[in-house]
Amino acid sequence: MAVRPTMARFPGDPAEQEACGVPWGLTLTPFAGRDENDIPPCYGSGGELLPRCENCWAYYNTYCEQDQWSWDCSLCGTTNGLTSASIARYSGPQTYPENASSFIDLELPLEGDGEMEARPVYVAAVDLSSSEEFLELTKIALLAALEALGPGSLFGLATFSHKIGLYDVQGPIPVVKNVFIPPDSLGNLAMGLEDVMPLFSFLAPVDTCKDRITAALETLRPTTSWERTTAAGQSDGVLLGGRGFGVAMEALLKYLGSEYGNTYALARVFAFLSGPPDYGLGQLDTRRYGEQYASKGEDADRALLPEQTPFYKDLAAVAVQAGVCVDIFAVTNEYTDLASLKFLSIESGGSLFLYSSTDDSTLPQDMYRMLNRPYAFNCILRVRTSSEFKLSHSYGHFFPDPEYENVQHIICCDSFATYAYDFDFVNGVGFSRHSKELPTIQVAFQYTIVVPPDETTKLGSSPSIRAKYSLQRRLRIRTVQFGTARNINEIYDGVDPEVVLSILVHEVILSSLENGVREGRLLLHEWLVNLTAQYNDAYKLAEYVRGALTTSQVDVAFTQCPQLQSLPRLVFALLRNPLLRFHEEGVHPDYRIYLQCLFSALEPSSLSRAVYPLLSSYETPDKQAFPRHSLSRAALITSGSPIFFLDAFTTLIVFYSSTANTSLPFPPPQDCLLRTTINKVKQERIITPKLIFIRGGQDDATAFENYLIEEQDVEGSGFTSIMGFVSFLEEINRDVVEYMTKASGNLRN
Repeated sequence: MAVRPTMARFPGDPAEQEACGVPWGLTLTPFAGRDENDIPPCYGSGGELLPRCENCWAYYNTYCEQDQWSWDCSLCGTTNGLTSASIARYSGPQTYPENASSFIDLELPLEGDGEMEARPVYVAAVDLSSSEEFLELTKIALLAALEALGPGSLFGLATFSHKIGLYDVQGPIPVVKNVFIPPDSLGNLAMGLEDVMPLFSFLAPVDTCKDRITAALETLRPTTSWERTTAAGQSDGVLLGGRGFGVAMEALLKYLGSEYGNTYALARVFAFLSGPPDYGLGQLDTRRYGEQYASKGEDADRALLPEQTPFYKDLAAVAVQAGVCVDIFAVTNEYTDLASLKFLSIESGGSLFLYSSTDDSTLPQDMYRMLNRPYAFNCILRVRTSSEFKLSHSYGHFFPDPEYENVQHIICCDSFATYAYDFDFVNGVGFSRHSKELPTIQVAFQYTIVVPPDETTKLGSSPSIRAKYSLQRRLRIRTVQFGTARNINEIYDGVDPEVVLSILVHEVILSSLENGVREGRLLLHEWLVNLTAQYNDAYKLAEYVRGALTTSQVDVAFTQCPQLQSLPRLVFALLRNPLLRFHEEGVHPDYRIYLQCLFSALEPSSLSRAVYPLLSSYETPDKQAFPRHSLSRAALITSGSPIFFLDAFTTLIVFYSSTANTSLPFPPPQDCLLRTTINKVKQERIITPKLIFIRGGQDDATAFENYLIEEQDVEGSGFTSIMGFVSFLEEINRDVVEYMTKASGNLRN
């Protein structure tokens, strides 16, 4: 469980918090196997025996003062009596995890029959209103998924178009049964899926049926226009649609939900989409994307971000109740309105993937990677704070508890999933500078994992008998204390710019969704102006001559504070990112939504890399020259290096300068240092980055040059919003002077 605050020392009071200009919050990666200092939790059992505060319900921890009969809560200060069982537990010679570490992971007793519920269920829902290329890619991805699934898993194959198809693969020949979807947006299925095929026939054990599942995948064919036209009763032969995704997902969730807790503890649905839902319940009107904005005077950057229907958000609530996590894989360059569809995945604990074409898609690698890493499910996350401050906002892919504040439900959570929180003071007093009590945060994360069978069990069992998986319920608790800063300078010295960026990204996404991209950009710009002004004021760097302030007297590079120096570049890069670029600059609305979903789930270091790529250089494939360059052509020229490696998180580019010696091997050989670095980066990613090799002067270098964002108008598009980094700093400088001059005038008045 990694906990990273925006600042190492907290502000002492609301005035100091306001004056510093830095967001006060943290990021949290609850299922990370180690903390931010690479220390693992202290494991143990008896999580149900852990004492809890009778006032704030915080858990007993190493920061609590304890005597023989009682303990004082480290969050609210309440004195709590110890039960006789706890007295006996803590008076003996044995040291328990909660007394040994502030980061613990304790087993909890399971309710019901753990073995009966322990079969992981995976269902593929495949779009047949698609092309042969789409289905071929989907087949390869599902074959990769089957290799990653454990032998205790159950797998179901469903298809959707103008009808829903369910496959029974447990017999000698795969059998598919279909039910037609009513074409109107209000119609329901003629019968439930349970009546079409019993769930136990649909869900097949992977270990005994893998070959038959593979055979069933080979039978998948796109539905023809004639089939869909006939089914919809469109006698004029004009096809109005045939992708009944909404009805199919609603029916599948009800189908699986009937056995939640009996057949399975977690079900994951992989939904493969080749275009927008345009048939039956949940169909989306894609006509809102196009030239109509010019004629109606609408702002596309605002109109295309909110969902057009609550259907998929409501469906996410059904998925949560059914214990089903939905992952959406959209393989299309057609407008699909992911703004509406995204809720089904992110609120159910799933992921949203977007691939613009089938040609160079990393879908198979991403599926294997996703299923091959550990994950927890049926999770409950709660963050508590000491009494002087509170949570202000929570950000991330979770489902908020409808009854309890600051409680989040996460159906599926892997070791990368990250959430963010910001804080505010409860009142105007703040923290007491004379008290020994420190600001304290406690994270409680209750989750379930599937434990594979022991090796001895595997060896002693017949291959024909399905390996028994078991469930384990755990309670992971992390309690962290922070110091308070004596002044603003001390706050600045402890700032973590990567975490600040994470909070800012969440805030601008929220602002964009509510008020449009322009407002999100304005919020970010104004934040940097405010921070720069507050910093100059704190370090007394700005001097007024006859009440006036000149631009040369403002430090926009934060030269006096190393911890803040990267922030202007990060903000500049974020403004240049497609997340905040304008619709008229060619940013597809679905790609923007995809980036919103991706960025809002990344841990800070990954997000920083995605926003501001890392450019390094090499003298040879086996010898690094410089570990970091600015993203500009000047950096390429002045370094004199022949080889450059750019890591943009989703894309990796190896660029050979046009002046590179022809004796240098291209592409780099597999056993060199550069390749080793590339392979390490790829292994550590949550998604599979694309790897591109470019030889300058011979290949098209546009893909590489587009990342050199610090140049003035790199893309030559002529848009006034595109400026180089130097021009950006000059603009910030002017705005800071104006801001500080106004503030100075207000103070004198």
